[in-house]
Amino acid sequence: MKENFSSYLKEFKSDAPASIVVFLVALPLCLGIALASGAPLFSGIVTGVVGGIVVGLLSGSHLSVSGPAAGLTVIVLTAIDDLGSFPIFLAAVVIAGVLQLIMGFIRAGIIGLYFPSSVIKGMLAAIGIILILKQIPHFLGVDQEAFGSVEYGDGEGHNTFTNFFYSLSHIQPGAFLVGVLSLFILILWERPFIKKQSWSKILPGALIAVVTSIVANILLKNFMPTWLIDSSHLVNLPKFTNLSTLIVMPDFSAIFSPTLWRAAVVIAIIASLETLLSIEAIDKLDPHKRRTPNNRELVAQGTGNIIAGMLGGIPMTAVIVRSTANLESGARTKMSAVYHGFLLVLSVSLIPGVLNMIPLSSLAAILLMVGYKLAKPSLFRKQFKLGFGQFFPFIVTIIAILFTDLLIGIMIGMAVGVYFILMANYKTPYFYLDEDLPAGNGKKHITLMLSEHVSFINKANLQITLEKIPEASAVTIDGSRSQDIDFDALKIIHDFAETAHERDIEVTLKNVPEPIPH
Repeated sequence: MKENFSSYLKEFKSDAPASIVVFLVALPLCLGIALASGAPLFSGIVTGVVGGIVVGLLSGSHLSVSGPAAGLTVIVLTAIDDLGSFPIFLAAVVIAGVLQLIMGFIRAGIIGLYFPSSVIKGMLAAIGIILILKQIPHFLGVDQEAFGSVEYGDGEGHNTFTNFFYSLSHIQPGAFLVGVLSLFILILWERPFIKKQSWSKILPGALIAVVTSIVANILLKNFMPTWLIDSSHLVNLPKFTNLSTLIVMPDFSAIFSPTLWRAAVVIAIIASLETLLSIEAIDKLDPHKRRTPNNRELVAQGTGNIIAGMLGGIPMTAVIVRSTANLESGARTKMSAVYHGFLLVLSVSLIPGVLNMIPLSSLAAILLMVGYKLAKPSLFRKQFKLGFGQFFPFIVTIIAILFTDLLIGIMIGMAVGVYFILMANYKTPYFYLDEDLPAGNGKKHITLMLSEHVSFINKANLQITLEKIPEASAVTIDGSRSQDIDFDALKIIHDFAETAHERDIEVTLKNVPEPIPH
């Protein structure tokens, strides 16, 4: 697709203010996610810059913003621990980027439609729970090593939960006070009476929490020096004076290691899935109904991860939090994401001293909120209401990830989900009855007769079929013969019905139930 950059410049007055808001949201998240990933804090900034500038320019999405993602923290922390070296891990990031490029070129963007939403939501909820557990040491002023490795057991007779209770007896008062204050501000900013204020979009809660934490620690220094937060529990970014000292190059000496390739494949798959889900969500919110080409997005993300890995950055995805902030702030084109990348560069080069005053407990509070949003109680209630077939794979995925690791947990969750579908399809195989009849008004009349059981396995074929329906058609989707229609398939059908008018398609749904709203 040919880019029209002159049209982008015409939207500067809308994109520039939005980019400032995205920058203010992204800066503490870049630092916090790098912290949670066990990577150098500067690596989060590198990824934010590359995600903004490089991916922003290459992507076909007008509203999504890419950068470090909370959904990858567990993967990164595990991979760095398994590989034993951050430079070797960077090699895995580069390889993951190459794999994403290949997926984009072979048009594998459809892969996201083959994963049941129950397993994906279970994965994100488990990551949220782990994120909460792993950030407690920083929130309390305890060293990160108190938790051991990211897996359930640490090989020394301890596990995630015993180490969690251990940290409760080693609280540093100053760090805990700042963490609680930051968490209070973040919760306050989520209240409706704050969200209704126009200034709350310009001053996001994460930024206010970080600024308040800096001021609080200065006050502790002057009035309660014994509670002063030690420098080891503050952000430690190197000065932006010599670029060569900041860039960490990948180490490809372990290129033939199965562990390296395993990490690269996991990063590529999970990052691609999270990206595809994020752009799908933000496209639905786009008031102009613009569609992001999935395969082009994989190419953009792959290029971004290759460059980030070569410059010492952690892996990236399209991130729904920053993308939503971008949309709500009035962005019109993808240049808003590009501008926010340049703002990240300026912040590190001009005010590194200020950034190094940020207490880690404040960043931990931000990540506790991120973890809560990924695993909020309402998510469990909604999945339960969807029925046993949705809830059981969801909860099994969570438990499996918590007590093993991410990859094994996802495989277990997928196995459970596939078992349910295969058992259902054993008795009621899926089929289409497609009739093409004259409608009497110059349009084609197409009838889609759904089978007795429509599962998530069928949703990719269903999505493609609906997308290929010619414009100016009259379509009837008939579920009269269906005993059960999977939630994911229902969402695809109803999303098609809501947007079909854009293609001059008339849609009639016959005995197709409404999906339970999320």
